[in-house]
Amino acid sequence: MPPRSRGSLVAGSVGNFIEWYEFGVYGWFATIIAARFFDPAGTGGAEALVKTYASFALAFFFRPVGAALFGRIGDRAGRRPTLILVILLMTGATTLIGLLPTYATLGAAAPWMLTLLRAVQGLSAGGEFGGAVSVMTECAPPGRRGLYGAWQSFTVALGLLGGAGVAALLATILTQDQLEGWGWRVPFLLTLPMGLGALWLRLRLEETPSFRRQEAARSVAAAPRKAPHPVTAAPGEAARAIVLAAGRLMGWSAAGYTFLVVLPSYLQSSLNASFRQALVATVLGNLGFAATILPAGALSDRVGRRAVMVAGAALAVLLAFPLLGVLRDPSTGAVAKGLAVFAAGAVVGLMAGPGPAMLAEMFPTHVRYTGLGLAYALSNAVFSGCAGLIVTWTIERTGSVDVPAYYVAATCAVSALALATLPGDGHRHALRD
Repeated sequence: MPPRSRGSLVAGSVGNFIEWYEFGVYGWFATIIAARFFDPAGTGGAEALVKTYASFALAFFFRPVGAALFGRIGDRAGRRPTLILVILLMTGATTLIGLLPTYATLGAAAPWMLTLLRAVQGLSAGGEFGGAVSVMTECAPPGRRGLYGAWQSFTVALGLLGGAGVAALLATILTQDQLEGWGWRVPFLLTLPMGLGALWLRLRLEETPSFRRQEAARSVAAAPRKAPHPVTAAPGEAARAIVLAAGRLMGWSAAGYTFLVVLPSYLQSSLNASFRQALVATVLGNLGFAATILPAGALSDRVGRRAVMVAGAALAVLLAFPLLGVLRDPSTGAVAKGLAVFAAGAVVGLMAGPGPAMLAEMFPTHVRYTGLGLAYALSNAVFSGCAGLIVTWTIERTGSVDVPAYYVAATCAVSALALATLPGDGHRHALRD
């Protein structure tokens, strides 16, 4: 692997790791956060959990804002300075969550401050994906764009696993009172040293060849007006591409967060699992997710993005109800349940592996950061950020424990149709300048 390519993978991946580590931690500690910030009466009801997931969803709805803001900066000023800025914002906001006083100490201001920090996280996360994927795919050698882009998704899995590992360790060595009193803060505070390490790596990052070519072309033109920003030059075309890309991602977004992040709270609130059992299930699901991401990305370099991603979406539709049935059946053994959550994660990995390269191939260099970032942010805002809120609220209102399966099957069915419109040979062509 050339040094520049290796450096782009590491510098791009580290921010994704931190981002998804934190978002995973928030999901896994949702019940504790609900009690500390949204349940001053100590009732422990579903309403507090719904409010917690509403705060969770709000951060996702700030992602498109961050994607548009930082995407424009990244397409104008470069990938490197923009990625440095977003890692600083993410690290600062996450660290402050770990220091934030609870409702018992600060009163009604506590949930509002938590929500504000989540909004800052959403802004920075919105600027992270587009830059990281642009760096990885623009520095990839010919014929390996799918594999290089898959590292973005792979570090998502590593981040979720890292957060689950820290949460499981704390749940093992601390008492329940310690965990609920101060232990939940530790995973958030650990972001500070990780963020400083990521900052050091990104300060050493070189700008991508694609962006340098774009800058050279602008210099030759000698007039910025001759190289307009495509979003403003052709808004209709750009908007259609972003909506189509979001549709292609919706199954990955919905299934990923339902199986990998919402699952712990679902198991606890609907299936009466313990906190430790829910964490074990989540770790197995994320191991399955991690196991298929890189192979799926590499396979898409051979057979195309369409074939691999449609297969993943179709499998999610077919397996959603059987997998949930295995988890719900009290007569099913622990091994079978473990295999079920592992398989659920593996199916998501088939979509997540080729996904970043697929997005990069949809947009030219001068709008790639903005275009793919907005598509990803919009899809995640609607179908990931709302997953916990939709599932929890619907279960509360209907009493049906099959809601997660309906949600996954419906979104993946629509996504499969959108993915079927992908060109079969897009992986063979160079990225558009």
